[in-house]
Amino acid sequence: MQALSRFPGAAPLTAVLLLGVTAATAQPRLDVPYVPTPQEVVDRMLQLGKVRAGEYHIDLGSGDGRIAVTSAAKHGARSLGVDLNPVRIEEARANAKKAGVSDRATFELKNLFETDIGKADIVTMYLLPSVNLELRPRVLRDMWPGTRIVSHAFDMGDWQADHRESVTGRTVYLWIVPARVEGRWSIEGSHKFTVTLEQKYQEITGTADIGGKSVPLRDASLSGAEIGFALDIDGMPYRFQGIVSGDRIEGRRNEWRAARAK
Repeated sequence: MQALSRFPGAAPLTAVLLLGVTAATAQPRLDVPYVPTPQEVVDRMLQLGKVRAGEYHIDLGSGDGRIAVTSAAKHGARSLGVDLNPVRIEEARANAKKAGVSDRATFELKNLFETDIGKADIVTMYLLPSVNLELRPRVLRDMWPGTRIVSHAFDMGDWQADHRESVTGRTVYLWIVPARVEGRWSIEGSHKFTVTLEQKYQEITGTADIGGKSVPLRDASLSGAEIGFALDIDGMPYRFQGIVSGDRIEGRRNEWRAARAK
């Protein structure tokens, strides 16, 4: 298992994870074993995350830095690894220097909950189930729609992964951060109507109010900022595809647009 002090290495160690602080309570502590991440898993994690040159990648619990270094060396990303173990940080910096990517793969001694993940295009992690759940609200709140989360071994509770697969017997998960679309939207275009959407992560359902009639949406989908749904208007089938941008949706080829109703 890999966690905030990530575990590539030969000997089992124990890292102390400081999860948070409140005025009334002391910081809770979590001991995490030090376990390696096989390079085959590292490679597949980055492939699933579709890391591209110039993107900003954050690796939470970076250990010896192999994920961040591989991201920079093989994919051309700008990578930041954070870890609470100073020994691992120095090891990661040495590995980045050896790979010739010290300018693109950097490492900080930092608590992951103090890391600004909102700037990342992709986040990788090998944490614990409880830590994933603690992190999940920040991912949904702070990260832009369409950014990617890749986790080794552990899921995000009831937030179903967009993709999961086994790599040499180890499970890897991919999530695409969804836009927030729940609520009522006013649609304009060749037809004018309102749509009310319900949302659970990337899963959406809804109805359209057309001429005083409630019409269920069909095949509603949400992937990052890309939204789509179908419905029948006057007995004819229509498919709507668009891009969510805050409180607005721009339809494909400007065929339609929507604004979130106040």
